[in-house]
Parts: sequence; C-alpha cells; structure tokens
Amino acid sequence: MTTATPAEATRARPASGNRVMNVLRLQLINTQSLVWVPLLILVAAVVISVLIFAMIPGDGIKVAGAANAPLWYFMALGVQSLTLAFPFAQAMSVTRREFLLGTLVFGVIAAALMATLFILLAGVELLTDGYGMNGRVAHLDWLFEPGWISAWLSYFMFTLLLFVIGFWAATIWKRFGTLAIVSVGIVLGLALALSLLLITRTESWPAVIGWFVDTGAFVLTLLGLALTGVAAVGTYLTLRRATV
Repeated sequence: MTTATPAEATRARPASGNRVMNVLRLQLINTQSLVWVPLLILVAAVVISVLIFAMIPGDGIKVAGAANAPLWYFMALGVQSLTLAFPFAQAMSVTRREFLLGTLVFGVIAAALMATLFILLAGVELLTDGYGMNGRVAHLDWLFEPGWISAWLSYFMFTLLLFVIGFWAATIWKRFGTLAIVSVGIVLGLALALSLLLITRTESWPAVIGWFVDTGAFVLTLLGLALTGVAAVGTYLTLRRATV
C-alpha cells in the first residue's frame, strides 16, 4: 500500500479557482430561488401597482414602491445561500474563503440579472406612458437623473447589498446562535428608532432630505457599494469560525 506524497496530494486537490467555481455551481443548482421566485414577485408587484394606478384619479405621475419587494427578497436569498449550501460546501473540502468568494459571485450574477430586469421594465414604462396611466414602478426620475447606466448600477448595488446582509445575518446565526442574531436585530432597530427620533426632535428632516438630493443617486450608489464591501469583509471574519 502506497501513500501519496505531499506534492502529489497538492496536485490531486483542485485549484482554488476551480473550487470557487464549484461553489458557484452549487449555488446555481437552486434556479427556482434565483430566477423564478424573484420574477414572480416582480410580476405580482407590477400587476398590483397597475391596479392601484387605475384607482388613482388625475393625470399626474403616480409612483409605486412595490418594486422594492423583489429586491428585499434577495436578503432571504442571501440567508439561503449559507444555510442550504454551506454544509455541502464543507463536504466538498472548500475553504471558507472559497465558499464566500463563490457565493459572492453568485450574488453578483443575481444582482446583475435583477438590475437588468428593472432597466427593461423602466423602458416598458417609458414606451407605454406608464402603462397608459403615467405610472412609475421602476423608472424613478431621481434614480435615472444621472443616466441609465447609473440607474442600473443603483439597482445592482441595492440588490447585492441586501444579499450580502442576508448572508452575513445567516453567518452570525451559524456562528453565535439565535440569541446573537436577535440581539443584533434589536440593536439595529433601536439605533434606527433613536436616529429618527433625534432627526424629528431637532427638526432636521429638511436638511437630511436635502443632503440626499444634493448628493445624488450616483454618489449614493458608490457609497452603497463601499458599504457592501464592508459587509462582505465582516461576513468573512464571521464565517472563518462558523461550523456546520
């Protein structure tokens, strides 16, 4: 009986890039969650929005926020990307870094697909004069003011950010348990509530809204991408000690 030398074992093990692609293939197995569920949510959001537009009198611009629904779904997809795939990835002998990279590539693909769908929907809204009722679901004037490429990047950023947040939340749960993730949620909720209270009590809403308007959608998108990068680093630091 012969044993493999360290050099032979190293050659037998797939290269890191191949293992990252294996993680991507593992994530892409669940096409229902990646394609059909967000598409169904988007179609339902558009149909409901059109029905609401039909009930609003007048010829002014009608804006619906229902388009956020499929974007927020990607937070749940981020959670699934860890809870469903991580045990299988460990059986494939991939490192946590490789698992994270493969999952982030999966998130980038998902975010790009969703951003493209929103851009196509915005084009439909322009061609149909807002479904014949001057309605807006995807084509938001402020978001498209810097241009269509910037709008695509904005939808891409928001989708990817939510995906990474969901993935990080699942990682915290995997590493520290339910009490930790509930505690984090409570702390974030309290921080948000206190911020809103402070802004309201100091009557700073005009200044806050003015800052968002002056900063513009493109710069805010770049800031969102930076925040996504920070969340990805935090995810890796948490994932390093996560167990199956």
